[in-house]
Amino acid sequence: MKEIKVLGTGCANCKSTIALIDQVAKAKGVEVKLEKVEELRDIMGYGVMSTPGVVIDGKVVHAGGVPGREKIEQWLTA
Repeated sequence: MKEIKVLGTGCANCKSTIALIDQVAKAKGVEVKLEKVEELRDIMGYGVMSTPGVVIDGKVVHAGGVPGREKIEQWLTA
């Protein structure tokens, strides 16, 4: 199971990102633990300056803007 954190303060892009990751995971049959991180101090702790950010198993894989479906599929199958 992949542990995925979406970093963001609750903006529309952050909400879209978490929903898209959830959709892709379900479509691919990949079990994920999805967590939303909204505390600015915690987000900065990952070194992410523009949100939404995506952290998979402790590693930042994306920051700034909603990631594309293809990119998310690559993360989940890697």
